[in-house]
Amino acid sequence: MMLRVEFTTEPFEGEGEPPAHAVAARDCLRAAGLEPDFGPLGTSITGDRETLLPALARVVETVLNTGANRITLQVTVDGTEDDQV
Repeated sequence: MMLRVEFTTEPFEGEGEPPAHAVAARDCLRAAGLEPDFGPLGTSITGDRETLLPALARVVETVLNTGANRITLQVTVDGTEDDQV
């Protein structure tokens, strides 16, 4: 089963370099062999359930350890977008 995940980590730090917790999330996903779409307002990733779920568990732990105080997460089974239901 393929999943699409979108998440943000807070606090936001405004203009300039992304906060350490956001970079840590991106790097954690890359270490799992995934290539996230990393942007200023959040990160998205698509991958198979067996790879993505354990990587997300590591992301949550990592971002909390690097200063995040909120993680907003949305998981969608790929192919079930709202406009297709």
